[in-house]
Amino acid sequence: MADGGVPGIEDLSRLGRWLDENGVARDQERPPRAALIAGGRSNLTYLLDAGLPPGSAGKALLVLRRPPLGHVLPTAHDMAREYRVLSALHGTDIPVPRLVAFCLDPAVIGAPFYVMEHVTGLVLRTRDDGAQVTPAQAHQLSLMFADMLAAIHGLDPGAVGLADFGRPEGYLERQLARWQRQWDLSQTREMPGYEQLTARLAAGLPAADERGGTLVHGDYRLDNMLIALDSTPRIAAVLDWEMSTLGDPLADLGLALVYWAEAGDDESTELSVSAAVTSCPGFLNRAEIAGRYAALTGRDVSRIGYYMAFGCFKLAVVLEGIHARFLQHKTVGEGFEREGPAVPLLIQRAHRLLDSAE
Repeated sequence: MADGGVPGIEDLSRLGRWLDENGVARDQERPPRAALIAGGRSNLTYLLDAGLPPGSAGKALLVLRRPPLGHVLPTAHDMAREYRVLSALHGTDIPVPRLVAFCLDPAVIGAPFYVMEHVTGLVLRTRDDGAQVTPAQAHQLSLMFADMLAAIHGLDPGAVGLADFGRPEGYLERQLARWQRQWDLSQTREMPGYEQLTARLAAGLPAADERGGTLVHGDYRLDNMLIALDSTPRIAAVLDWEMSTLGDPLADLGLALVYWAEAGDDESTELSVSAAVTSCPGFLNRAEIAGRYAALTGRDVSRIGYYMAFGCFKLAVVLEGIHARFLQHKTVGEGFEREGPAVPLLIQRAHRLLDSAE
């Protein structure tokens, strides 16, 4: 890698020149410094220290997002799409980082990417992270989590330039077909229960909601947020919009509840697929999160078991793709060895959820 590059950013001097061309004030006596932000399993995220011109005060921290290395599935990891939705949401009630610039030219760092301002906040993912949260703060964060999802689903896509961001009609049918295609491209082994699961999901597709679709995040979970733990906790930013589109809002809620751990869960089912912090004292349970969301939106959540099963299916496909990259030695960071074993657990959980729903 040229000039102090890091995995995924081939040449930091070239990146520095691109920052100059896009109006970023920085220390031009040195290339920017980059460090991978740990925890992500899909698109790669880096903290950039661009430096400041001599005599300037403050910090010059930026964040860069690019697709993963190797085994990038068709239609996945679309940087332009993620940049578009973040641009649309800036200035709304949905907090997102301010964008700096987008680069479609893979010659700069080896792939398309975008740069945004750094937002200060905590990522709450593990029980150790949860030790920083008091029970009272955990309760407040739970309410905010449900409130933010309701706010995302209450946004008028046309008012922010996203009227053509997706096709809500037939969303679940298309999602089922899409993720089956992704599975076929990612599958690394025989998987008991997978074919039966897709058949059950197809047979049980819910009827279209008369209220129509909304903006959906696509991967809504607590550790895709930056949290400010002030005297009153707040969500400083909602991150990772790479799977956002227009569709069925209950798919967002269902996947969010798959991630949402609670006291009494079997720890083996948490294997890297839930923000275990939410099982700490003070956090609401899944039923309370769903109830809060239903009260705020007026949506019928009686079939949430199906949507959670669908979320397990989608997450299993995503993790199988990550597992494929891991086997190809194309992952950057730690913990990727846990993703493969989580896939059969998710398929089993999906079957249990459908059994309960029936």
